[in-house]
Amino acid sequence: MKRPRTNISILAFLIGVMAIGQVAKGSELYNTILELDNIYFTAYNECDMTTQSTMYSEDLEFYHDMGGLNTSKEDIIKSIEKNICGKVTRELVEDSVEVHEIPDFGAVEIGMHRFYNKQEPNAESKPSRFITIWKKEDSGWKISRVISLHKN
Repeated sequence: MKRPRTNISILAFLIGVMAIGQVAKGSELYNTILELDNIYFTAYNECDMTTQSTMYSEDLEFYHDMGGLNTSKEDIIKSIEKNICGKVTRELVEDSVEVHEIPDFGAVEIGMHRFYNKQEPNAESKPSRFITIWKKEDSGWKISRVISLHKN
């Protein structure tokens, strides 16, 4: 199920986030978000679908500059299992992460990462930008929104 979303509202949100400023590297929030990123992408690289699923919020929105918008948590998990598991791994670009606190909500993580295709081991992997919006729910931190930008 796709929910309409305007680019203007997303842009306004991101500009607001950038205006707040990032938290200090090494702060508790920064370390928490980096730890969550590591837990999620270790599960991603190892095809641990249960961990990935539990880390997604029920109201997940995933924006991909090549694949479009997906708002179905179930479809996203199925797509990762079908297209990523055993085929692709992700590596965070060291020192690329910014964390911005969103008071009374959570945090935004902005950074760069590389993906490696195991079926094309000699292919060059160019860094790409990502934005993950982390929501602090009663059950813990959840991935609420993802913006994945691969086009150069």
